[in-house]
Amino acid sequence: MKNKKVIALIAHDNKKPDIVNWAIKNKEKLSAFELCGTGHTAKLISEATDLKVKAYMSGPMGGDQQIGAKIAEKKIDIVIFFWDPLQAQPHDPDVKALMRIATVYDIPIATTKATADIVIHSELV
Repeated sequence: MKNKKVIALIAHDNKKPDIVNWAIKNKEKLSAFELCGTGHTAKLISEATDLKVKAYMSGPMGGDQQIGAKIAEKKIDIVIFFWDPLQAQPHDPDVKALMRIATVYDIPIATTKATADIVIHSELV
């Protein structure tokens, strides 16, 4: 039996409503995956969809780094990260490191709703 692929769900504060709405719309598709995410984002998605979402720390408190470590351990297959390009983030180096490690390990990382839709509905995942 093949293990389920793991999707990490992350969103900056201004984008949390967007990722929650996206997760609600894609609940059936997401149910086929193991889900994890940074603190508050994981909690919001879990509450809105009734899907189990393993919560790591919040992004600024190390959650982005935890997700990056799981990518390096080959325990995360896809990252959906609704980031806010118009808002300065105090943990910007962690965000860049997460994007870099996803690229190094050739992990799909969707940073917009349009890209997330393409990734989640791809026959390749």
